Amino acid sequence: MTVIDSTPTTTPRTDACADRPPAHPRPDGQDRYTISEVAAWTGLTAHTLRWYERIGLMPHVDRSATGQRRFTNRDLDWLVLVGKLRLTGMSVAAMVRYADLVRRGEHTFDERRELLEATRRDVLSRIAELQDTLAVLDYKIGIYSGAGRAPERRDA
Repeated sequence: MTVIDSTPTTTPRTDACADRPPAHPRPDGQDRYTISEVAAWTGLTAHTLRWYERIGLMPHVDRSATGQRRFTNRDLDWLVLVGKLRLTGMSVAAMVRYADLVRRGEHTFDERRELLEATRRDVLSRIAELQDTLAVLDYKIGIYSGAGRAPERRDA
C-alpha cells in the first residue's frame, strides 16, 4: 500500500479566496484512498471520518469487496469544503443540513445559497470584530514601542 502525502499538495495561489480545491494526490480513475490515507491527507482522524459518515455529513463512501471504505477525489473535495465550513464556525447541524440539501439535488440550490449567505454574514461580522480587536492590539503595541514617550492610561 502506498500512503499519500500527509498534507494537501497545492499550487501557488495569488488569490487567498480562490475556489479551487487543493490538487489531488492521484488522478481521477486511480483515486481509491483508504481511510488512513484520507486521514493523513486531511489531518482528520479515522474516527472523525467515520463519525462524519455516520451523522450524514459525509456522502455515501464506496466500499471494497471486503467492506473497507474507498474514498475518491470527489470525497477529498467534499472534505476540503467541510473543513472550510468548520472554519466559518458553522454548526455541525447546519453542515449536516447542507450535506442533506446537496444529496437532495439541484432543486435545493436556493436553500443552500441561503444557508451559505447566512454563514457568510456571520463570518463578515466576526471579521469586523477581529479588525476592531486588531486595531486595539496595534494601538497597545504602538504605546509599548514608544515606551516612556507616551503615558498609558492606567485603566486600559
